[in-house]
Amino acid sequence: MNADGPQLRDIHLPPDPSWWPPAPGWWVLALLVVVLVLWAGRWFLRSVRRRRWHRRVLAEFDQAVAAHAAADNGAELAARVSAVLRRAGRLLDTRSAALQGEAWLRFLDDRMRGSEFCSGVGRVLLDAPYRSRADIDAPALIALSRRWLQHALGEVDVHA
Repeated sequence: MNADGPQLRDIHLPPDPSWWPPAPGWWVLALLVVVLVLWAGRWFLRSVRRRRWHRRVLAEFDQAVAAHAAADNGAELAARVSAVLRRAGRLLDTRSAALQGEAWLRFLDDRMRGSEFCSGVGRVLLDAPYRSRADIDAPALIALSRRWLQHALGEVDVHA
């Protein structure tokens, strides 16, 4: 070739692409990851609150049972059990706080799809809490109330 001619230079490659700003697909992926992390965090916090509330309600119920075992007062047991059921019922349906008498018992039965409160051992919740002494079937009331709480706590969704 001609030594006097133009000098050719080697091929120059363009610079490597920069990592910033990312391509649109990476932005979409980042947004999805953020949304997923926020959703998982919210779900986790709700489940922690729900479990904590369940433990609190069951602990309060167990305290009522323990107090009955120590004092053997049926009226006091009925009053404490009724209070625990009312607090749990208020979380299920805020209108339950205003229910009284047969309507309250029907609310309890509707949640379990039974009739043990209206026509069974749970009927003592109508008047036993207001007596000074009451002769009740305490083990049956405790078992029924515990079953209701476990059933009701399964459907509670605590929003906070």
